Amino acid sequence: MPTLPYDDQTILSVFEPLALEAGRRIMDICRQGFRTEEKADHSPVTRADREAEAIILSGLRTHFPDIPVVAEEESAAGLRPRVDGDVFFLVDPLDGTKEFVAGKGDFTVNIALVRGGEPVVGVVYAPALNTFYSGRPGRAEAAGTDSGHQLVERRAIAVRRRKRPPIIVASRSHRTPETDAYIARFADAKCVTVGSSLKFCLVAAGEADIYPRMSRTMQWDVAAGDAVLRAAGGTTRMLDGRPYRYGPGVVKDDDPFASPYFVSEGLPAEL
Repeated sequence: MPTLPYDDQTILSVFEPLALEAGRRIMDICRQGFRTEEKADHSPVTRADREAEAIILSGLRTHFPDIPVVAEEESAAGLRPRVDGDVFFLVDPLDGTKEFVAGKGDFTVNIALVRGGEPVVGVVYAPALNTFYSGRPGRAEAAGTDSGHQLVERRAIAVRRRKRPPIIVASRSHRTPETDAYIARFADAKCVTVGSSLKFCLVAAGEADIYPRMSRTMQWDVAAGDAVLRAAGGTTRMLDGRPYRYGPGVVKDDDPFASPYFVSEGLPAEL
């Protein structure tokens, strides 16, 4: 694996202001009003998605011109770099566009670095909730933001040992029978529905125990939250028990950056 000329903290120090700026722009557009369009896959998109992505891509390509960036809206437009190495960025500029369009607050800005198949640095920003999460190896944090979208009150976070019954977080917009069947394994489990990558962050912060995802999603939806979770001591595994590894072709006969079904969790319950 090639050695990057940038350490993880340096990369994180670039991610954070880009996510905050993108979040600020999203909230500006939310106040101004916007029109919802439909992409080829019938998912919604707005100018908030596109303008937030432009902010992030400009910053990443300025600071790290040698690292390819796979981003949701560019990919939808047929613009995707060749990823044939172990290091690349995944960007979802507005994860939870359905929530954004519906006027809900649980949408996020996601930026992640993948190295050797693992999401090692990531930030997740929920600008409507003034809530920010970050992760790099050995350190996961949560923070608030002020009215100017500046970070305040940073604190370290870590996963907890699973409660009995557990708290399970699931998708609001993409709930499936397979997800319901998985949740039914846990007697008396409390299920909380949340949009976007915030589900990972609730597990990472010790506020929930398990996040099962058994509906189609893409790697850019997942990587940043997973990076925060892993930095906080959690795990994400595919349904066969193997660790979720990122990169082209993980799901056979699908988009190169489609995501497999997975389960993310904190520490197992005590015996």
